[in-house]
Amino acid sequence: MCGTCGCGHDDEPVKILKPGEETHAHSYQHSHPHTHDDEGHTHTHPHQYTHAHDDGNETHQHDHADEHHSHPQDHHHHHDGEHAHDHSHDHPHVHDHAHAHSRQIAVEQDALQQNDRMAQRNRGYFEGKGLLVLNLVSSPGSGKTSLLEKTIARLKGKANIYVIEGDQQTLNDANRIKQAGAPVVQINTGNGCHLDADMVNKAVKRLDIKTDGILMIENVGNLVCPALFDLGEAQRVVVISVTEGDDKPLKYPTMFETSNVCVINKTDLLPYVDFDVKKTREYALRVNPQLKFFELSVKTEEGMDAWMEWLLKARQEIQS
Repeated sequence: MCGTCGCGHDDEPVKILKPGEETHAHSYQHSHPHTHDDEGHTHTHPHQYTHAHDDGNETHQHDHADEHHSHPQDHHHHHDGEHAHDHSHDHPHVHDHAHAHSRQIAVEQDALQQNDRMAQRNRGYFEGKGLLVLNLVSSPGSGKTSLLEKTIARLKGKANIYVIEGDQQTLNDANRIKQAGAPVVQINTGNGCHLDADMVNKAVKRLDIKTDGILMIENVGNLVCPALFDLGEAQRVVVISVTEGDDKPLKYPTMFETSNVCVINKTDLLPYVDFDVKKTREYALRVNPQLKFFELSVKTEEGMDAWMEWLLKARQEIQS
C-alpha cells in the first residue's frame, strides 16, 4: 500500500509485463508477533501466502493461513484470603491502537523521500544512457496513447523511442504501442493510482535499452497523485483535451505547477465543444508561468510538427 496516498493493496501486486506474456502474481503477508505491555498478551497475526497465476485460460489461486492467538492471561487465578477462584474467558481480547497524527505525517514524508532517492538513481541512469525521458500525465481519455502512437510513427528513422505504459489493469495500451513499432513494457498497478520511481526502475531493466533516444512514460490516468511522484524524468508533460473543462489548471494546480509542458489535444473538436483555449492557457500560466504549450489534434495531426520539433531539440540538448 502506498504510504502517501493509501492506494494499492497487498492482494493486488504490481505487475511488470511485456506484450504477450503470461501473468504471474505473488503476494506475501508475513505474521508479526507482538506483546502488549499492559496485560502481557502475545498475539501472532495470521500468516497469509497468496500465489495467483494465469496460464492461458486457467487461473489458480492458493491461500494459506495459520492463525495463532496466545493469551497467557485468558486464565485468571485469584486468591482472596483462603478462597481461590479460577475464571476462564472464552471471549477474545481486543486492543485498540491509537496512532498519533504526527506519525502519519512522518510515514508520508518517508515514502516521498524514498521515492525521491530512487528517482535520483533513475535520473543518473537516464543521463548516462543519453535518454530524454518524458512523464506523460493526464486524466483518462485525454489522448496520451494516441499521441504516443503518432509520435512513434513520426520518429522512425530520426530517434530511438522506448515506452513504459502505466495502467491499473490490462496490456491494451502496451499492445497498441508494440503495434506502433516501439519497445514497450506495461506496468499494471492493481489498485494503485500512480506510478512511482521504483516501478519505473524495474520496468526500465526489462526494456533492455542499449542506445540513446527518447523514453516516454505514460502514467496512470489521474491528475492528482502522479503530481507527487518524481520518476526521474527530464520533462513532465500534462495532456488535456478540449472535451474537458477549461478550468482544469485551477482545479488541479499541483499537476500544472509541477509540469514543464502542457499539450492541449483534440483541437479539431473546438467548433463543437464549449472550451476556451485562451482561458485555459491563462489559468495554467497563473499556476506556472514557465509552462510551455502545444495545441494540436492527434487525429488530424494539425500542430504535430511543432511538438516533434520541440521533442527532437530537447533530445539533442540532453545529449550535448
